[in-house]
Amino acid sequence: MKIGIVGAGAVGAACAMATLMRGCASELVLVNRGRDRAKGMAIDMGYGAPCHPPPG
Repeated sequence: MKIGIVGAGAVGAACAMATLMRGCASELVLVNRGRDRAKGMAIDMGYGAPCHPPPG
């Protein structure tokens, strides 16, 4: 399942981390007004992704 999150602030970051930790998405898309914030968050989450369960 593909999931998109609009807003990479505190709530968006928490939702993205919860989605990653539960393994309920095969693809996660982050959209934010400032592209750098969403890109940085995606890179940070990519480093921790191998520590969480694969999507199921």
